[in-house]
Amino acid sequence: MRQGLLNGAIFQVAALITSVIIVHMAYVAVIRPNAEIVAQQQEYLQQTDPDYTPERSFYVVLRDFEQETCIILFLWATAIIGLKAKQTLGDRKLLDRNLLQVTEGTSILPQDARNFARPLQALSDDERVTLLPRALIAGLHRFQSTQNIQDVSTTVKDVCESEADRMETELAIVRYIAWAIPSIGFLGTVRGIGTALGQAYQAVNGDIVGVTVSLGVAFNSTFVALVVSIVLMFVLHQLQLVQDRLVLDCQTYCDERMIRHLRVANGRTDNELIA
Repeated sequence: MRQGLLNGAIFQVAALITSVIIVHMAYVAVIRPNAEIVAQQQEYLQQTDPDYTPERSFYVVLRDFEQETCIILFLWATAIIGLKAKQTLGDRKLLDRNLLQVTEGTSILPQDARNFARPLQALSDDERVTLLPRALIAGLHRFQSTQNIQDVSTTVKDVCESEADRMETELAIVRYIAWAIPSIGFLGTVRGIGTALGQAYQAVNGDIVGVTVSLGVAFNSTFVALVVSIVLMFVLHQLQLVQDRLVLDCQTYCDERMIRHLRVANGRTDNELIA
């Protein structure tokens, strides 16, 4: 478990550094040079033709530091979401396997619980720490110690709920990024409006180019931040949906593959005990 946490932290740092390098290289090599060319052309046309209406350029919309920061954070969050999705989909593959090797009509008695748990404990370290094996092992151990089927059901439910809470906690950094991206966009808005107000005297004298550029910074940063935030929240909610389904499917697996096969010494089933 500690090794998994360490690997996750290393991955997050590496993903952030990689995102910064890739995005900054793209800005230095492509976006900002093209944005300068487009801006110079538009400024020249505005000065020579009073009726000229500048068109929105992709490079101009993305050229400022706020947009660059938003894209870096978006790629960082997407990398984290991709890692969590890969782990979740890998955990789901265990649902297709008969881990307990219990056939229809077979009963699991308290004294047999240890034998049924051995194949689970023989799984690889990466598989054994996933949700489904942990829930099954915890349920079998509880059945062996208490010989109470209701306790097994409660144990499985507690393990699944704790795993759901853990998944929720590990996405805290992604939620922070989803909150930070619009905030950075609003910072760009404040910066652009502040710069435009500082150039108001030029507009009074008839030169509105500086004010137009500053207002473009304000609106472009907000536009990019909101678009990126919408996409990120959609991807995040899709991941949460997959994780919630994993938890529910693991509970169903434990009910159908383990709990309904449990028998105590007097032969009563779990349904009879609950009734």
